Amino acid sequence: MILHTDEQTIDDLRIFGKRDVAGIYDIYNHTHTRGGEKILEEMFRHPLSDKDQINQRSSIIGHFARLNTPFPFEAPLFDMAEKYLSHGDAHTQHPGAQYVLSEKDISNGVSAVITLLQQTRQLIQGSAITAIAAYAPERAAIELLLAASALEPALNEKQKNKLSYGAITAYDQLFRIRERHKITQLLGYLYYLDVYLSVAKVATDKHLIFPNALDKGPCQLKLEGVYHPALANPVGNNVTMTVSRNVIFLTGANMAGKSTFLRAMSTALYIAHMGFPVAAKAMEFTVLDGIYTTINLPDNLGIGASHFYAEVLRVKKMAAELKSGKSLLVIFDELFRGTNVKDAHEATVAVTAAFARKKNSMFVISSHIVEAGEDLQQEPGIGFLYLPTRMKGHVPEYTYTLEEGITDDRHGMLIIRNEGILDILKNGRKPGNVAEVKNNIAKKQIQQP
Repeated sequence: MILHTDEQTIDDLRIFGKRDVAGIYDIYNHTHTRGGEKILEEMFRHPLSDKDQINQRSSIIGHFARLNTPFPFEAPLFDMAEKYLSHGDAHTQHPGAQYVLSEKDISNGVSAVITLLQQTRQLIQGSAITAIAAYAPERAAIELLLAASALEPALNEKQKNKLSYGAITAYDQLFRIRERHKITQLLGYLYYLDVYLSVAKVATDKHLIFPNALDKGPCQLKLEGVYHPALANPVGNNVTMTVSRNVIFLTGANMAGKSTFLRAMSTALYIAHMGFPVAAKAMEFTVLDGIYTTINLPDNLGIGASHFYAEVLRVKKMAAELKSGKSLLVIFDELFRGTNVKDAHEATVAVTAAFARKKNSMFVISSHIVEAGEDLQQEPGIGFLYLPTRMKGHVPEYTYTLEEGITDDRHGMLIIRNEGILDILKNGRKPGNVAEVKNNIAKKQIQQP
């Protein structure tokens, strides 16, 4: 079963990098093979929605992390084997193919396949691998492939001896024709192993933790010390959501870290549904059917839609998903920012209160409209968190640490004045101390990705 999401969410969470900006995928991608890289990308595009599958994958990677197992193969072996196997034999070669394998390509390919076969057998027979219960099905499948009688000569081949022309020809027939399917299947299992070991190394190097997935049902989330994995100096936060508090109404001034927190929390849940380690101290969660975020929602100029109408369509989509009975995580950063304050206030209260009645789903709504938060305090199922701002003279300082309640911190005009914008417009220059104030603010924003 696959977790439902969409391109808006994938873009919001920056799952894949753009231009020169790395994505979450790049943090986890230390694969050694092209096949492993492709599988990792598929895993990121299609997280799981089944508790057993999630926990099984998590257990496999966790075991490899504790064993600190390195990737036991040389990457060039895969390059040679893939190049070799990608070409059919002389009878099946595509007539329009521009490249035909040379004798050297065939010799290198045969030697690479033999080496991979022998090293794979050695690996899966090791006591460390046989002890990983969660990996047992894949290990058994690999063993079954290697048990084929036709592969026995290759498994017993003395690698130090140079293969004769006749031996190469015989193995070529075996690998590219008779047992081609078995060889490509084996490579597939090795690509998955590449992913497991790559992610295990990331977990060890970055001190990530492995979450515990719970059965689907009434929503439950416990996050301790969650932070965004791309931050150099992160501040962790604790979040708990239950049936009795399945909505969080988040407030805080500009630059206080609301968007960063929303990304940290939703990224952790997204990655956890892949069975991957996450940036936190501890995590437990009920498995969801889908994750949808709305953090950077663009205007839809193609249909002539304003930002507000794009927001309305997004909320409508969430309503349809919820009506179908799916359990979701839904996040809106600054809900209804595209309309006037009065309409935004009324709409935020109405939609948030309706969300709170969907007890098998979780919602986080951030807003600058503190009056909406005050109205929602009468609604059951809604918790209130804020990211505070501490004033040091005329300079705002941010803790990036969640606190219970609602804040009416507003420092937009203060930041505008500190930047000297009004002085520039009036006098054509900044006041003398603005550069110092700007530097102080920049230092405090080092937490922001």
